[in-house]
Amino acid sequence: MNYNKKNVEDIAVAGKTVLVRCDFNVPLKDGVITSDKRIVEALPTIKYLMGQGAKVILCSHMGKPKGEVIPKYSLAPVAARLTELLGVNVPLAADTIGADAKAKAAALKNGEVMLLENTRFDKREEKNDPEFAKEMASMAEIYVNDAFGAAHRAHASTAGVAAYLPAVCGYLIQKEIGVMGKALADPERPFVAILGGAKVADKLNVIDNLLTKVDTLIIGGGMAYTFLAAQGYSVGTSLLDESKLEYCRNMLKKAEEKGVKLLLPIDTVITESFPDPIDAEIDVEVVASNQIPADKMGLDIGPKTRELFADAAKSAKTVVWNGPMGVFENPTLAQGTIAVAKALAESEATTIVGGGDSAAACEQLGFASKITHISTGGGASLEFLEGLELPGIACLQDK
Repeated sequence: MNYNKKNVEDIAVAGKTVLVRCDFNVPLKDGVITSDKRIVEALPTIKYLMGQGAKVILCSHMGKPKGEVIPKYSLAPVAARLTELLGVNVPLAADTIGADAKAKAAALKNGEVMLLENTRFDKREEKNDPEFAKEMASMAEIYVNDAFGAAHRAHASTAGVAAYLPAVCGYLIQKEIGVMGKALADPERPFVAILGGAKVADKLNVIDNLLTKVDTLIIGGGMAYTFLAAQGYSVGTSLLDESKLEYCRNMLKKAEEKGVKLLLPIDTVITESFPDPIDAEIDVEVVASNQIPADKMGLDIGPKTRELFADAAKSAKTVVWNGPMGVFENPTLAQGTIAVAKALAESEATTIVGGGDSAAACEQLGFASKITHISTGGGASLEFLEGLELPGIACLQDK
């Protein structure tokens, strides 16, 4: 896949109507935005277009309304927050491609901005229906995709409209594909990848792809136990995917054949049962990873492993991390994830954190400013690491 895409600066936008796909799928509680990070991330592109005298139509999905108009998924709170952040009124259309959207779009003056209602209020959005995409495109003259978090979806607003308009990327997607694309295509070495999370099944293709690119692959989190079991160790009642044991053996063999160092936990934090509620106080002990008792489960990496993984991260020139090392929602079981986040923050390397829980951990711990790049897309960054073509990026014009 070509990551060298045209961006907003490579196309004349003055006086043109520009449709911008953003990722405004922000967390809400009782109708109030609890984190406006995704809105703030979109501002550089929006401000550039407004400053250039473009007429800006913003669009996004919110939640999973499945093609129905569900008021709690309205983008009204987003329009209100954009109005505050931009210091200008950002009107919200009552629909996506209906009479109100078209009237508001037609009334835009140079440098003005509006927001369409939730694209997923129309069931044709997720089906990438050509008629729906064509109607949306008919309101504008240029398409800009800046929603990396939705770039792995082939929906009407993320890919379909590019069939009818010249399509370029915004600053956010440009940064994502620039940093992550370089890390995968031409990394500074040693290149270390750290993978965590619960299930091996979620990361099958990522592991496979990264073993052809990295110098060291570190595996922690719940999926480490299937790798340990593949080496013949008993993992007690820890998370185990028996259907993936052969796959793990193949990956261990592939790592050996390619001269890739594959690091697994050498010690493990164990307990009798999964915490309920998830943040409950629990009693834990630490054992060697090959000595987990039959009636106990591993829920985090131990102190020796934290040191091992941190040393590998600190001696690297490029580090990519995706997925927590344990049940990091529980303070007692968060130490492994904290250790990895801290190691990345203290590393001199180019450090890339792929969305989701790892990104949340870096932000909660106050390490975000010390990481080179925190991806805005969990699923998209995973597919990126798999080496898959992302529809929302493939549809953009090459430089």
